Amino acid sequence: MESGLSGVGIEIGVGGGVSQRRRGDKKDLFHVIHKVPSSDSPYGRAKHLQLVEKDSDASIVWFWKAINAGDRVDSALKDMAVVMKQQDRAEEAIEAIKSFRHLCSKQAQESLDNLLIDLYKKCGNIEEQIELLKQKLRLIYMGEAFNGKTTKTARSHGKKFQVSIKQETSRILGNLGWAYMQQNNYNAAEIVYRKAQAIEPDANKACNLGLCLIKQGRYDDARYILDDVFNQSFLGNDDGRSAQRAQTLIQEIESRKLLSELNLNMNMNININEEFMNRLDLVMSEWAPFRSKRLPIFEEISSFRDQMAC
Repeated sequence: MESGLSGVGIEIGVGGGVSQRRRGDKKDLFHVIHKVPSSDSPYGRAKHLQLVEKDSDASIVWFWKAINAGDRVDSALKDMAVVMKQQDRAEEAIEAIKSFRHLCSKQAQESLDNLLIDLYKKCGNIEEQIELLKQKLRLIYMGEAFNGKTTKTARSHGKKFQVSIKQETSRILGNLGWAYMQQNNYNAAEIVYRKAQAIEPDANKACNLGLCLIKQGRYDDARYILDDVFNQSFLGNDDGRSAQRAQTLIQEIESRKLLSELNLNMNMNININEEFMNRLDLVMSEWAPFRSKRLPIFEEISSFRDQMAC
């Protein structure tokens, strides 16, 4: 048996006890499950369209409305840029962040920079990516990263975890090294990767350093590092992916070495053949007097011409 009051339901239990529950419980549970705001504000409607109705275009429209209305601008701008990136509209997302980040709080600027770096990478804007990574390193050096704190809370795959300044520096250096790799600037990439590994070694950056050395033709140096990854001497080998990648790169080293040896042997054979033919020409010139290479008809014409001259 259930009787209703305004906004409240009264439910009679089996033992005669009375419990109250609000009619909005199901609605509240819906928002918890789908991780969307419970309000009907522009930002709340944008998130509902993004996560529940899966209507990306409509969600972007409402994210714009949230930004213009000043409704949770930090989250609205970041979420809108993420949706745009998913729709391959990275250039628009970059312009949106640049145009409206001044409306966001100081605390949101770092996450906006991280989002910009991903967008630059997606668009192939390597120079802008490198400049922003350098800027983040300067902030760390000046003690302005993490809003002056030594750690920050990060989120990955729905899980929160703590990141230290040391870990963040190594991560940024790793991204900077990869950006230099895209420019084929392997010397700069090597320097940056070695600095990252000196701060906090991990298997993924070790593999990238190995690849960088392979690109420079320094196979022995690369093999030394990749062997450590394959033998799980670095962190980050738990899932085995880094070890598999190291094995693939080691096989590439062996293939490149074999190809280099084949090319060397081929060049040596060519040089030997050329030297042999030159020596043979010398011998033949000693065996027989020099003969003109002109056709016989021209020899006859020359003799006739000499007689006419007399």
